[in-house]
Amino acid sequence: MLLSQIKTETGIAVVAREGSEAAIVQGAASTYALALEAANSGRSLASVIAAHGLGQAVDLVRAASEGRMLSPITHPDPAHLHLTGTGLTHLGSAATRDAMHTKANAEDATDSMKMFRMGLEGGKPASGPGVQPEWFYKGNGVHLVAPGAPLTSPGFALDGGEEPELAGIYVIAADGTPCRVGWALANEFSDHVTERINYLYLAHSKLRQASIGPEILVGDLPQDVRGTSRIRRAGSVIWEKPFLSGEANMSHSFANLEHHHFKYDMFRQPGDLHVHMFGTATLSFADGIRPEPGDTFEIEVAAFGLPLTNPLAVAPDTGLQSVHTL
Repeated sequence: MLLSQIKTETGIAVVAREGSEAAIVQGAASTYALALEAANSGRSLASVIAAHGLGQAVDLVRAASEGRMLSPITHPDPAHLHLTGTGLTHLGSAATRDAMHTKANAEDATDSMKMFRMGLEGGKPASGPGVQPEWFYKGNGVHLVAPGAPLTSPGFALDGGEEPELAGIYVIAADGTPCRVGWALANEFSDHVTERINYLYLAHSKLRQASIGPEILVGDLPQDVRGTSRIRRAGSVIWEKPFLSGEANMSHSFANLEHHHFKYDMFRQPGDLHVHMFGTATLSFADGIRPEPGDTFEIEVAAFGLPLTNPLAVAPDTGLQSVHTL
């Protein structure tokens, strides 16, 4: 099952589809509300949706062309939506990162390779938690951009580039239990030029917007996920490359990555929503591409339904805002 949210004449509708058949979930205020209903009742999300029932049919391709697709899940209070991620999790990801950092300082690459090798050796334990992954914070729900909407790079940024990834979507039940809603395509938009200066700038480079969807895959994730990432400029493809994800192509298991995120009490607060991005090994930046305002990022995996597309925009540089003493 795939879940999405669209704008309608009366507000927001949740859309469920299997195959080519898509319809509005009756009586659903939002995907978040359905997820909480499932989490707090001990039922599966699929059974909750079945109990609500499906109503009017929806043409999702048309909704996307009309700009009516919303983020497939949001929180009514954006401060309670956490955007986070892990890096150096995919086979091949270390080569991309190491190449970036070697250009700046040969010693900087050493820590990236050490972290990657730690994942290879201990990221998929037979039982119990394995080695900790690299972890980063991207922001809260204010930074979540709808499919089709611009990913806006700050005026002070040195770059704005795509990162095609998978994201896990989670709600926290009333008793503090993390519950996975499903999986979504993600553009973990980052500033790779800033990161390349020094790997200790990674935290700064990640404080950018992100986009997920347009649809959430509910249920099991295939072991081998294969998709395509591309950039279009004035309607023409200027860069295109396949990307791999899923545990068959990763140095960590999803269970290990989830454990090391949710082991922190602050990430198990009832009602909170988490969008956790699991890393990538494919970047146009690694091929020398510099996206320009108006370019469109496109990430596509057949099993995830509609492709995730977002144009690039750059905000004006308004300069440092002064801090006032109260």
